[in-house]
Amino acid sequence: MLVDDVRINAVAGNGGEGIQTFIGTRKGIKFGPSGGDGGRGGSIYFLASHNENDLSRFQNRNAIKAEHGSKGEIKNHNGRDASDTIVLVPFGTIIKDEKYGRQFEITDTKNPVLVARGGEGELGSYNLTKKAGKQTVKRIGQSTTLHLSLTLIADIGLIGLPNAGKSSLLKALTNATPKIGNYQFTTLEPNLGVLDKLILADIPGLIEGASEGKGLGIKFLKHIEKTKVLLHCITADDPDPIITYETVRKEFEKYNKKLLSKREIILLTKKDLATEEEIANKQKLFKDNEILTVSIYDPKSLEELKNKLQTL
Repeated sequence: MLVDDVRINAVAGNGGEGIQTFIGTRKGIKFGPSGGDGGRGGSIYFLASHNENDLSRFQNRNAIKAEHGSKGEIKNHNGRDASDTIVLVPFGTIIKDEKYGRQFEITDTKNPVLVARGGEGELGSYNLTKKAGKQTVKRIGQSTTLHLSLTLIADIGLIGLPNAGKSSLLKALTNATPKIGNYQFTTLEPNLGVLDKLILADIPGLIEGASEGKGLGIKFLKHIEKTKVLLHCITADDPDPIITYETVRKEFEKYNKKLLSKREIILLTKKDLATEEEIANKQKLFKDNEILTVSIYDPKSLEELKNKLQTL
């Protein structure tokens, strides 16, 4: 199941305690402070990774927590600084910081973005004496709630009404294993598959009224926003493919007109269920669109589709 929207707490580590020790005493008077400072708490950073496809690993987690710094030691030895926590997320992840009102888009695969700073180590007696007894460090690490969402889930989105053959096609083109059945909403969440370096998403079937929340529509329309190119699947035996096509396009227009400007290819699926003449007539109806035909039982048509997708 694809997860593209989560909330999670980020809790940076606290700085370690400083230690208050002295070398010794003379006539009851302490001298020679020797207590080391506490170590720095771990910070939390986010980094983009092309190896991450969604946010599912955060779904059952309440928080990301960094380590605390270690306590200072005697003989002016400072405590160990905690390691920072670097969290890998898909390229283009949007992070909204609900506490501090900040927003980040994670697009850099080399330079991590700081979201929660670790606390500073408390001063030990050695450095505290130098500062005339003033303790100014912030030991407590930052904590906040983060809202993570994906701007992109796939290069190519397979869209269309229920039972248009999207799941079967995804399985034939990639290594995905989607649930397949001849009834509405077999697919309840987008399924992802990889064709060479392309990520394909089987977007659950839309129905008329989806933009008004009917069926599972609004959620699915949000998924469609997060694809680069749309592969609009219509079965080759559809008695009125124009009405089928316009049903989906009208829902796009009602929800977000920007969806209408995405590059789109019409794909007549299940071509084995129609004659060549029927297919030719339907292709003429879409003469102003890019149009392809395919059957999962026809290796040649699958290979032609793969080659086309790889050139997009």
